[in-house]
Amino acid sequence: MRIGYFDNYRLGVIKGDAIVDVSAVVQGIPHTNPGNLMNGLIERWGDYKKKLEDAAAAGKGMPLSSVELRAPLPKPSNIVCMAVNYMEDGTRTEPAPINAFMKSPSSIIGQGETMVLPDVPAKVFEGEAEVALVIGKHGANIKAADAMSYIFGYINFIDGSARGLPPARNTFYQMKSRETFAPIGPYIVTADEISDPQKLQIRLWVNGVLKQNFNTSDMARKIPDCIEFISSIHTLEPGDILATGTNHRGLNAFQDGDTVELETEGLGRLTIKVRDDLKRTWTRETRLERQEKGFEDVVAPQLIGKYRRAEGGS
Repeated sequence: MRIGYFDNYRLGVIKGDAIVDVSAVVQGIPHTNPGNLMNGLIERWGDYKKKLEDAAAAGKGMPLSSVELRAPLPKPSNIVCMAVNYMEDGTRTEPAPINAFMKSPSSIIGQGETMVLPDVPAKVFEGEAEVALVIGKHGANIKAADAMSYIFGYINFIDGSARGLPPARNTFYQMKSRETFAPIGPYIVTADEISDPQKLQIRLWVNGVLKQNFNTSDMARKIPDCIEFISSIHTLEPGDILATGTNHRGLNAFQDGDTVELETEGLGRLTIKVRDDLKRTWTRETRLERQEKGFEDVVAPQLIGKYRRAEGGS
């Protein structure tokens, strides 16, 4: 099933190019806002799945083009992102030590919304194409052998990053947790719809130009290992997001006016805009393209605008 929010956070089931309003079915779930309604639905999925299927079958669908899709998980308790979790097309000789970081739930935006680049001295702003897991039930110290049963579904995820902020080594929090830096959507696809999440093609376009194109089969730490690791540190809750990492070779500078599209096989296409009130610009090269040209620094250099660093500067 594909489920999400639309317009004034009405709950919908997506069927082809249409969406059916099923909000009435879930009104009995205790909630105070769309965030804890979705989290509550996920926690009670066994009680509501058949009701939603029946409502979607009986209801009249509206064209997706006629509604505004919203972030399907407006307020997860946790957003956890795996760090350096791809073998980068065989260019890494061994997996990096397993690691992760957290993003603020307030960084969530949805389909058609705008990632806003803040007025900070970042070397570059990038967005990482990822597939994310949506956790379906409470779990701590989950064994890898049991991990897949904790997945409710899957979702497109862009990990926004403000790289190179001072002071040196003061990195992940101020780089990753900024407002609008976690676009997700356009909807959640339940786990039963995805036969093998380790064989999904992920593609990201900027202004119609393909920048990232890789497969989840290249993950260094597979999905069960990611869940085992994260749940050994803290409890996972229904509606939590666990983003599984990216292949960095296609990363490129996001900048003002960009239209970014992310499509993971089977998960639909997420489209967002980028706005930078400072109108800074960077070269349009990917990290791989700069590497192939022989540049030691593979991060796209800034061309104009506030905070531009002198050639050869850090």
